[in-house]
Amino acid sequence: MTAATQPQPLHPPPRGQRWRKTLPRFGLWPYAPRCPKAPPDPTLTIQGADGREHGLRARDLEPWREDRQASIHCVTTWSVPDLPWSGFPMRKIWAALHSGDGSSTAGATGWVMLRGQDGYRTMLPLEDFLADGVMLADRLAGQPLGLAHGAPWRLVAPAHYGYKQVKHLVRITWCAAPPARWGAGWRFMDHPRARVAHEERGVGAPAWLLRRLYRPLIGPTAWYFARQAQRVETGPQ
Repeated sequence: MTAATQPQPLHPPPRGQRWRKTLPRFGLWPYAPRCPKAPPDPTLTIQGADGREHGLRARDLEPWREDRQASIHCVTTWSVPDLPWSGFPMRKIWAALHSGDGSSTAGATGWVMLRGQDGYRTMLPLEDFLADGVMLADRLAGQPLGLAHGAPWRLVAPAHYGYKQVKHLVRITWCAAPPARWGAGWRFMDHPRARVAHEERGVGAPAWLLRRLYRPLIGPTAWYFARQAQRVETGPQ
């Protein structure tokens, strides 16, 4: 079994979602041509609640590696079930930077700004960011993440829609409160939490309306993102 041929699960999808077997490259259209290559020794920069910046490399994270299954739920109503990820729990990484031993995140408050190498950004409450199951993933189905799925690292946050799960992640910054402008798209498209169970698809519009608006965009968006990724990978002809 590979990430591209997921079997249909026994459990139903969340409200408003439909299962699909393949995980496409997907997102906001302006980001489709932005396909950053992973550097040989990538660094993730984390600015914690203490104001200090920490540069982490893969070798620093390896002791915390975990394998787990997690589904991806896109706000446009498609979901891919039970994908086999491998990576590092954000709770342990954050605790290690603040307590030195990765033992505790008790009392952690605030927000985190997440930025991708392609310029994409969004925010999450720190309590959501440090929840069980949230991980910094670098492998999918036993293979290193490729260009399509966010190499070298992406956030996997199963309780949240995919637009919170930043690909090509390069920087995480703690904030006491969210700034007035934190998302990469229009304001209504980026809910502060975007929890799947609460169908927090956006702000200022009901979920049922956003479902109807988004669903026709799935096919064209997946096609456009795949085409742009192929152009970058093949290079000039």
